Amino acid sequence: MSPRSASVNEELRRRSRERLLQAAVELVRERGYEATTLGDIADRAGSARGLVSYYFPGKRQLVQSAVHRLMHRTLEESLEREPRTEDGRERMARAVDAILGLARDQTVLMRQHMAGLLQAEGFVQCPEQQRLAELLRDTMARHGSQDVDADYPMLRSLLMGAVYAMVLPNVPMPITALRAELFERYRLDWDMGVPPDTEASGGTGETDLSRFFATDRRPADQSK
Repeated sequence: MSPRSASVNEELRRRSRERLLQAAVELVRERGYEATTLGDIADRAGSARGLVSYYFPGKRQLVQSAVHRLMHRTLEESLEREPRTEDGRERMARAVDAILGLARDQTVLMRQHMAGLLQAEGFVQCPEQQRLAELLRDTMARHGSQDVDADYPMLRSLLMGAVYAMVLPNVPMPITALRAELFERYRLDWDMGVPPDTEASGGTGETDLSRFFATDRRPADQSK
């Protein structure tokens, strides 16, 4: 058997990382952050425990990357759903609804995520966070921003504040009130996006989130 090619090795590494991200999301949602160990995550992913440190410096970085993956894939799915649109106001509405929907439907997970962001290191600079930032910057630009570098951080901060208000234990704010404030700021009509009183959800309340961590792509090279 000849050695695997570089492309096959790269694909196997990608799949391994994807499984760890998915396992982290599943376990933190089920048990909470403190009750989840790196060993638990490795076991759920079917990976060697030592492999986790190859991809991530620690548990906080892994969990933050995993939640950012869920966020950017949810946002991407919402922005590109049918009927597809290039209308900047509609895309902004979809973006707001996607993030608020996650706070509503994945409250435990998003609460743990917000707590992690308040640690000294703040945002983990990972591919998942960078992709989320790209999508939000593009949304801001399509909405008509004349200064994306200034307007994007404000959008990010407003969304983070809304998520924090929704996941705050004991005194959460309702999604409708926060959505109304954001829609007024960005001059959006209530029936844009996915209003919270409709049957469809702006987030993902389902228990199977595997589509956000796809590992079914086959390596391009199947050397034998």
